[in-house]
Amino acid sequence: MKVILLENIEKLGNQGEVVNVKRGYARNYLIPRDFALYATPYNMKRLGSIQEELQAAEEKKISELKNLAEKIASIKLTFDRKVDEQGSMFGSVSENDIVHALQAEGVDIHRSAVQMEHHTKELGEHSVHVRLHKEVVADLSFVVQAETEAE
Repeated sequence: MKVILLENIEKLGNQGEVVNVKRGYARNYLIPRDFALYATPYNMKRLGSIQEELQAAEEKKISELKNLAEKIASIKLTFDRKVDEQGSMFGSVSENDIVHALQAEGVDIHRSAVQMEHHTKELGEHSVHVRLHKEVVADLSFVVQAETEAE
């Protein structure tokens, strides 16, 4: 069954492409989630205008994400962690910590957007990439410091 993709779908195709998929995949997954349209003769005639609409929507989305990337790059996060006498940290800073700190700053992103190879287990200044879109990546810097005891 041929469908016109309305979204980029990994391992299937890009927006605006006409692809051949199994009937059940189209009927039960792609069409109900508005990821695709049936490739009917009417939709095939409108394919050019559909592709233009999708391109315009994609450009608008990318410009919004670039603004969000600038906002993320301007944020400087600070995490306080307990340390022992030698300066070794108890625990680490993970993707969840970064996402929750960004939510406190008014930026809502998904955990999978934060690209960390491993959790940060050292004091000091660090940076991490935040992938908002395949074309939009922001660099977020954060500081991990020793927690001061209030006595």
